[in-house]
Amino acid sequence: MIEATSCGGVVIFRGKILLLYKNYKNRYEGWVLPKGTVEEGEQHSETALREVKEESGVDATIIKYIGKTSYTFNTYTDTVSKNVHWYLMMADSFYSKPQREEFFCDSGYYKYHEAYHLLKFPNEKQILENAYSEYLELKRKRLWDRKRY
Repeated sequence: MIEATSCGGVVIFRGKILLLYKNYKNRYEGWVLPKGTVEEGEQHSETALREVKEESGVDATIIKYIGKTSYTFNTYTDTVSKNVHWYLMMADSFYSKPQREEFFCDSGYYKYHEAYHLLKFPNEKQILENAYSEYLELKRKRLWDRKRY
């Protein structure tokens, strides 16, 4: 079994969540949150910011760490056990540009209930719930727009 670690972000701007649509040779299709593999010498927060920027073109700011998801999948030669560390992030505009080299063909910001139903994987739905709950709490305390946490 191969152990792997990725990091990603739940990026919010004006209450809407950034999603990416991936289509890999028509074998994999679906809406996902931006995430990717940790590179050598990189902190998890650095990976999350880099992957959000690479996959979506979005310059985001980390607000806080919101949790970890785990899953396994099979390749032709082995089983991969992956841990993904997630961060709540703030964007400063609705701009996004999907990374074609990684087979993302669409991106956009969606209302919470839309994003929840569009997401392909249950673990990403769960992390979205956690992140959005944190976002609403920060909004309630009037802390979201201050970028001080």
